[in-house]
Amino acid sequence: MDDRLIGVALLGSTGSIGTQTLDIARRFPDRIKIVALSAHKSTELLKSQIEEFNPKFFNCSSLSEQLKNELTGQTKHCSYEDMVTDKDVDLVVTATVGDVALIPTIHALKAGKNVALANKESIVMAGEMLMKIASDNNCMIFPVDSEPNAIWQCLRGEDKSVSRLFITASGGAMRGMTDSEKMKITPERALKHPTWTMGPKITIDSATLMNKAFEVIEAKWLFAVDWDQIEVVIHPESMIHSMVEFNDGSVKAQISPPDMKLPIQYALLYPDRVFNEDLARFNPVRLGSLNFESVDFNQYPCFSVGLEYGSKVGTSPAVLCGADEMAVESFLNGTISFYDIPTVIKEALQASNNEDAKTPQEYLNAANWGRSKVKEIINHK
Repeated sequence: MDDRLIGVALLGSTGSIGTQTLDIARRFPDRIKIVALSAHKSTELLKSQIEEFNPKFFNCSSLSEQLKNELTGQTKHCSYEDMVTDKDVDLVVTATVGDVALIPTIHALKAGKNVALANKESIVMAGEMLMKIASDNNCMIFPVDSEPNAIWQCLRGEDKSVSRLFITASGGAMRGMTDSEKMKITPERALKHPTWTMGPKITIDSATLMNKAFEVIEAKWLFAVDWDQIEVVIHPESMIHSMVEFNDGSVKAQISPPDMKLPIQYALLYPDRVFNEDLARFNPVRLGSLNFESVDFNQYPCFSVGLEYGSKVGTSPAVLCGADEMAVESFLNGTISFYDIPTVIKEALQASNNEDAKTPQEYLNAANWGRSKVKEIINHK
């Protein structure tokens, strides 16, 4: 076991993944040192985190100059770039939502830092670019999402003889509902995920199954497989997080109770597996059975749209990310219905041009266009 202290820069420390990452850091203070913290709006929680972990750096775009001065002591307010490239940082955890993580992720990889990626949008938008930068700078991208993290675990110690990747999906809060029922769904109801506790954006993406389209794209780039080698199956119990089939027909599965702390810990302490009494254990007798279903494409139109446009080479995946973000935000604030989400996303994508992108800013511009187009479509309804 490697017992050295791992310096961590945590982007998005006040969100669901961020706070659970800090729970792991509390459990292993002899292994993990929080070097930098960042947040967007939750200034009071960020202040308490800074007081507890005493990081070297922090960043918060919503802080007033007065609050910055209150927090300035041993902790210095600085840019994302300075945080993720600092000499004391070994691992950058991107736990932000949306495309804000793309540029810091690139800076970190170019500095030779490993990145624990909980942010789907970055790799959906620019997966090929990120993997090349990581390879060129001899560093790695560790998936934190439970499903790609499970694939990563199943592939450990294996050769290249992969036949298929099975990504599991709970089906989300809307599983089994009719179209008429979906039209009446409130944000409060849609946020009640049956098996996971997550932030609002990813919970709605889970209900539409857009998150699975994102995970297919993520798996394509992370594990260098062909699109037709990736299959998504509905698994309501959320106990098997993904499976890998090898050329000889053998299948490996990663099984554990649904708890994001396990994949977070695996990424933070890789390559070590360390006992943590806070993590629940799998009990096959108590569970009784594991069930699987094919994905009903009619029930999850976002999944089809996400795969169609997310698998294109160019700016379409970035437009998809921006359009989805604005559609989900509009549903959560009551501007559109749940049933409208795939409609406005598809309309925006159909109006877009899939262009070549050679720079990170071109991907970000495409995502911004997607957000603006969905807003325009909604305003004209």
